[in-house]
Amino acid sequence: MKNLVYVIFCLSLISLSGMLSGCVPTSTGAGGAASQQANKVADDNMYQPVEYANAGKQGPTVIVLPGNIKSSSATFTQKVTPNNIADFAEIELSNANFKVLERSDLGPMLKEIELAVNMGSPDALKKFKKGKFKSTKWFIKLDILKAEEVAEAGQGFDGNALGSIIGTVVGGRAGAISDTAISSTRASEKAAVWLVGLRYKIMDASTSEQVSTGYVEKKMETGKKAQSFLGISGSASQLVTLDTVVQRLVQEAVAKIDKQK
Repeated sequence: MKNLVYVIFCLSLISLSGMLSGCVPTSTGAGGAASQQANKVADDNMYQPVEYANAGKQGPTVIVLPGNIKSSSATFTQKVTPNNIADFAEIELSNANFKVLERSDLGPMLKEIELAVNMGSPDALKKFKKGKFKSTKWFIKLDILKAEEVAEAGQGFDGNALGSIIGTVVGGRAGAISDTAISSTRASEKAAVWLVGLRYKIMDASTSEQVSTGYVEKKMETGKKAQSFLGISGSASQLVTLDTVVQRLVQEAVAKIDKQK
């Protein structure tokens, strides 16, 4: 019986070693396995330009108004602000060959414009129809309507209990070695899925009338896997940041706006 248990332990040891060998970095520093994993995550979050279908056609002059974030998630609102979204929109609209008026040049007037639009007051907007604002026909506003973690799952393994059982059954020095080896084994895995939704609105700058609207949504998955065995440990993360997801949502929204030139 003891021999059978010991054989099972040896086979388990080989299996665990093989499982861990693909996850634990074999070298460190630049060019090592850990470095390659970290760089892959960074590459996934880098800015990815989009080719807009009508970028060869000059678009109208627009002002991007700071939108609203209607999510109550503290994790999201700590990472993303209305100004972040408006900045992303200005970059992408410029890439799509729209004339974008710089919000900082408008100064305090922007707050008054935003208030007039939110109130739906054409009379309040008339006083701004002068200077560089005179040539602006359209306002664009982007709001986050949804940002929530919709699913989470995790699993793990702790070798303490199994190590104690095998150590007791095998006994002697072999049992002690078995107990130490298996008890050192740890494995955990966790994944979470977010849904983030963005609405865009195009409004007439003279009347604040909404002339077009649309909605885009993306799924974001985050995850982490960690393992250790006989003092050797390794971990890997899959992470696309929330602001990266928002930026890609803005790109999808601008692609839809670009088609309406």
